[in-house]
Amino acid sequence: MPRVAVILSGCGVQDGSEIHESVVALLALDEAGAAYACLAPDKAQRKTTNHRTGKPAGETRNVLVESARIARGHVQPLLDTPADDFDAVLLPGGFGAALNLCDFGINGWDCQVDPSVDRFLNSMHDAKKPIVALCIAPVIVARLFGKQGVKVTIGDDADTAAAIERMGAKHVKCAVSDVVVDETHCVITTPAYMLAKSPKDLRPGIEKAVKEMLRLCR
Repeated sequence: MPRVAVILSGCGVQDGSEIHESVVALLALDEAGAAYACLAPDKAQRKTTNHRTGKPAGETRNVLVESARIARGHVQPLLDTPADDFDAVLLPGGFGAALNLCDFGINGWDCQVDPSVDRFLNSMHDAKKPIVALCIAPVIVARLFGKQGVKVTIGDDADTAAAIERMGAKHVKCAVSDVVVDETHCVITTPAYMLAKSPKDLRPGIEKAVKEMLRLCR
């Protein structure tokens, strides 16, 4: 049974992991018979948002503690968790991926990746283990492996695609129900809420991404 690390970035689309994407991904893993563990950096969020008003919340939140909401309490500090324990890794989207797992949401193509995320993903990449990234999370993959020519998708947003290309990666346009698979780098990406209009739009692409991940695990 493959064991999959799911790296969360908090809880909520505007400052953490996108909840629908995270839940659909966990459901797809469970239905496919894969074991999973949720991980997150143990640090303060870069910003916090009142999701009802869309305005700054003016409070401090911890990425690991907030991620525990999605993981029903079962979340491990990313820094303390060896990548060797897993066969694949999956990163949901949500703007927390661009704020807490990296700073793309602030610095664009010239972003930096959180050191614990950098270490974990590089370990997986070096071992040729599959990396799945949903929605905006492919910018992390582009930042880390763009100079190697990795192929990713965020759908068809021109500005984000241009930033990905500037990092050296290859952006491929993709429908919400489809995936882009880079066989060479063992990377699978799908647009999710970069294109989806409702939760039902998410499921086909995320399920397909999980299916491709399990194929590459074998």
